[in-house]
Amino acid sequence: MIDLRQLRQFVAVAEELSFRKAAERLHMAQPPLTAAIRHMEEELGTVLLERSNRVERLTPSGQVLLEEARRTLRQADRALQLTRRAAGGLVGSLRISFVASAAHGVLPAILRAFSDAHGEVDLVLREATTTEQLAALQDGQADIGLVVLPCAGAGDLELVALREEALVAALPEGHPLAAQANVELPDLAQEPWILFPRSAGPGLHDRIVSACRSAGFVPRVAQEAIQMETIAALVAGGVGVALVAPPLAAAGRAGVAFRPLVGKGTPVGYQLALAFARRTPLVDAFVAVARQCEIPGGANAADA
Repeated sequence: MIDLRQLRQFVAVAEELSFRKAAERLHMAQPPLTAAIRHMEEELGTVLLERSNRVERLTPSGQVLLEEARRTLRQADRALQLTRRAAGGLVGSLRISFVASAAHGVLPAILRAFSDAHGEVDLVLREATTTEQLAALQDGQADIGLVVLPCAGAGDLELVALREEALVAALPEGHPLAAQANVELPDLAQEPWILFPRSAGPGLHDRIVSACRSAGFVPRVAQEAIQMETIAALVAGGVGVALVAPPLAAAGRAGVAFRPLVGKGTPVGYQLALAFARRTPLVDAFVAVARQCEIPGGANAADA
């Protein structure tokens, strides 16, 4: 029977077309390698290498064996790798929840990096507000979530901050304040506001209201909306002004002007964070990848 060791020896000779170079690559003496290839040919009943004083080329049989040997060795290596990962708890599925805005750059970047490192893990994704995620994590319906901080009701959940950002003003394109490079928060005191409902993210909602109070007013909410695309559409339609996160501003939106906030009550900060109820090898692996990943932008206040 031909074993994996012999297949590795044949692949080395076939790729190097030299017994000497193949022996050096395999860290073995040349005579045993030559004998091993001769034994394979006897075992298979066919010539694998055309050779005189040196290896000239592979025979048709040798070409077939090279392809199949490479495939077999790759599969063998994968089997060993998966077995080791299984022993460490790094197989199976991971249930990930996320705020909708995380899908704009943040989540895809983390998922790509995680899949590159742990491609055998099945990822089950679900979009949800921070409040919905906290409940799902506490009830065991999700393994890890991408949430916006500050958040209320986290209880015993562990939180790992990934990035801190400051909200920016979103104004209808023709608004007088859009002509300015920056907008002071008190300048928005008389404007109708578009704000996500407090139930969707009480922590960030209260931070926004508190910032407005510090600037001397209470925002007059003309319309509530959760999804960032909805808020941007309402701003573009002239329904009101809003505070949103930099990724939305970076992406741009027809009919909307985005301006940094300055002055009293600013910056109005928030964080994108990972939340989880218990550590497992898969959760730890996801946290490690997310912390090392280059994360473009931050989360959106509308999806708090």
